[in-house]
Amino acid sequence: MRPLPANFIIGAALVAVVIGVAAVSLIWTPHDPADLDIRGKFGDPSAINWLGTDQLGRDVVSQLMAAARTSMAVALGAVMLGGSVGVGLGLLASAIGGWVEDSVMRLADLGFAFPALLFAIMLAAVFGPSLTNAVLAIAFINIPVFARVARAAANQIWTREYVLAARAAGMSKLAITRDHILPNIAAAVIVQATIEFAVAILAEAALSYLGLGAQPPASSWGRMLSEAQTLMYLAPELAVYPGLCIVIAVLGFGLLGDGLRDITDPRLARAR
Repeated sequence: MRPLPANFIIGAALVAVVIGVAAVSLIWTPHDPADLDIRGKFGDPSAINWLGTDQLGRDVVSQLMAAARTSMAVALGAVMLGGSVGVGLGLLASAIGGWVEDSVMRLADLGFAFPALLFAIMLAAVFGPSLTNAVLAIAFINIPVFARVARAAANQIWTREYVLAARAAGMSKLAITRDHILPNIAAAVIVQATIEFAVAILAEAALSYLGLGAQPPASSWGRMLSEAQTLMYLAPELAVYPGLCIVIAVLGFGLLGDGLRDITDPRLARAR
C-alpha cells in the first residue's frame, strides 16, 4: 500500500481543525460572539478572553469560531449548489453532444465572464446584501467549473468498452449516465469540489469584507478584517487573527484537494 501524500495529510489535518472549530461553535463558544462590552474594548489576552477583545468589547475567539461556522456553511452551500447544477449540465452535454454540448460550453464560457463579486453586487442592488446572496453568487461561478470538469471526464468514459457494450444492449443514455458515467467521474468531481471549497471560503471573505456577505450580528472573517483595517496602528492583531484563519482554511482545502488528486491519479504524483 502506497503511503499517503504529505500534502493530503497536512491538508486533512488543517481541514479537520477548521471543521472541528466550526462544529464546536454550533454548541459552545467562550462568550456570545455578538455580546458588546464597550468598557472592556481592546482588552488584552487573559484567562477570560483568550485573544482579547475588539473595538466593541466582543470576544475575539468567539467571533473567530462563529466566523468559521459561517464560512463553512457558505462554502458548503455554494459548492453543493454550483456542483449539482454544473455536473448536471456537464453530463447532459456529454450524453447528448452536438449543438447541446456546444450550447452548454458556450454558456459556461459566458459564466466565466461574470465574477462572483460583480454578481454579488447585482444581487445586493436588487435584494440587499446577505449570506444567501453570497451563496448564490459563489455558486454561480462554480457552475461553469463543474460543468467543464464533468463533461471532460464523462467524454472519456463514453468511449470505454463497457459503455459501448451497454449501448449495444439497448440501455438508454440516461441509464448509462446514472449507472456507469456518474460513478466513474465521482472522484474527479470530489477533487474539484474540495478545491472549490478553498475558492468559496476566499470569495465569502472577500464579499463580507466589502459588506456584501455576512451582516451584523453574524460573524465573518472578511467582516472582521474590514472592521480592523482602520485599527492597524492601534490593534494590528485584530486583522492578523482572521487573516490567519483564512490562510489556514484556504491552504487546508487546497492541499487536501491536491492530495486527493495525487491519490486518485498516481501519474500526477510520479510526474512531480
